[in-house]
Amino acid sequence: RHSLQARVTHGVTIACCLWLVVSRLFVFIPALAQAAGPGVVFAMRMSHRVIGVAFIAVPLVSALLAPKGVRHIFRSLFAKWDSDDKKWMILFFPYLFMAKWIHMPDQHELKSGQRFADGMLWFSGALMAVTGVILLVGSTVASFPAVYAWTLFLHDIGFFLICVFGLAHIFLGAGIFQPYRGSARLMFGDGMVSESDALYHWGHWAREELESGENGVEKEARR
Repeated sequence: RHSLQARVTHGVTIACCLWLVVSRLFVFIPALAQAAGPGVVFAMRMSHRVIGVAFIAVPLVSALLAPKGVRHIFRSLFAKWDSDDKKWMILFFPYLFMAKWIHMPDQHELKSGQRFADGMLWFSGALMAVTGVILLVGSTVASFPAVYAWTLFLHDIGFFLICVFGLAHIFLGAGIFQPYRGSARLMFGDGMVSESDALYHWGHWAREELESGENGVEKEARR
């Protein structure tokens, strides 16, 4: 389901994002900064800047190496919703509490809810990247307090959105929610999904893949 390049890019981005969240807490929570001391706070601020550069650079380099993959991702994100997509979104919250009794409709390569959540992660990541670069190199901005304040505010909004949608992504992607158990393998393993799981989660996509026979591995697909 996911190539090695996609898995590496995802893993590095996740690691950067987690460190950026942790290091940002020393700015957001004064009590934490006071308890840690000025030396630790300074180290966290500097690491925030360094890791922030990696957070921006790694996806950009990956996109340059695989432009077709980027086009495919955005085509999937902005694909028109069909009746199954709308029904899936309506049933999603009841499904979280009654998964055994609710049958979810077939989905394409990206579920409708995943398209929304991933879109918000892309948006918040881009917002943090742009505002972060301005804060990092924009010494001129600091001379305009109002501009600097708005840039910092938008950076904080991006931080908040990444925390919210990132937690939702972890809850499902890491397999904490039982129907998604084992799905961490898709990004942190070999990128393979069994035929049964593919049909359960992404029915439309799975049947297309099985018919094409291009990306299937018989022994893995029929475990």
